[in-house]
Amino acid sequence: MMKIAIAGASGRMGRMLIETVLAADDAQLVGALDREGSPALGHDAGAFLGRETGVNITADFDTALANAEFLIDFTRPEATLLHLAAAQKHGVKMIIGTTGFSEDEKARLAEGAKQVAVVFAPNMSVGVNATFKLLEIAAKILNTGYDIEIIEAHHRHKVDAPSGTALRMGEVVAEALGRDLKECAVYGREGVTGERDPSTIGFATVRGGDIVGDHTVLFAGIGERIEITHKSSSRLSYAQGSLRAARFLAERQTGLFDMQDVLGLR
Repeated sequence: MMKIAIAGASGRMGRMLIETVLAADDAQLVGALDREGSPALGHDAGAFLGRETGVNITADFDTALANAEFLIDFTRPEATLLHLAAAQKHGVKMIIGTTGFSEDEKARLAEGAKQVAVVFAPNMSVGVNATFKLLEIAAKILNTGYDIEIIEAHHRHKVDAPSGTALRMGEVVAEALGRDLKECAVYGREGVTGERDPSTIGFATVRGGDIVGDHTVLFAGIGERIEITHKSSSRLSYAQGSLRAARFLAERQTGLFDMQDVLGLR
């Protein structure tokens, strides 16, 4: 049985992770972590399901990780980095789906992975990661004569933009074309922008309602366009992917991996 702790236990994603772990035949919930001041502190982690798990939500890292082998974290960059330090202390492997990291923060994740194994991916969905592979293939085929735009939509509560998944899609396409996304990305347009530079990759962001996550990469040519789209209707796919990542880490002690490694798509 994989002994798993969940960070952000009272959040939307945290609750989905808890429900998924409780439903898995090969996983056991052993810890539930939340921020100081959360009204969920002290309550059973399964209370929202009407279940008693015997695991109370806590803000104390040592308590949450005392019996854990894995920590799954979909919180915020500053919190995730604190959790990583605690995971190193306890020898707990991490599955990180948090987005919005700066380059310096990503470097800190890589440094931490020298001590404990980490799967870090902007999207844990198996379908999204299959989409990354399709985009790599498409970009290599459609390498001239096509303008590339990435459109993403999420719920009103999402705090970073573009999404980590959209940015990773841009990176995949740029790498396949031999470009650096930092140099060719265009984030939004307004006013008299002039004619489109064919070497750029554009991003458009939508925020509203309860959209779980929609991503489309548009290859627009003359006389045709190709759209590769992934739409999430539930966070369940992210949670299931996280468990798949934990199974992958079971045989690994250190190293930084992503879902392409987990799925054998590298």
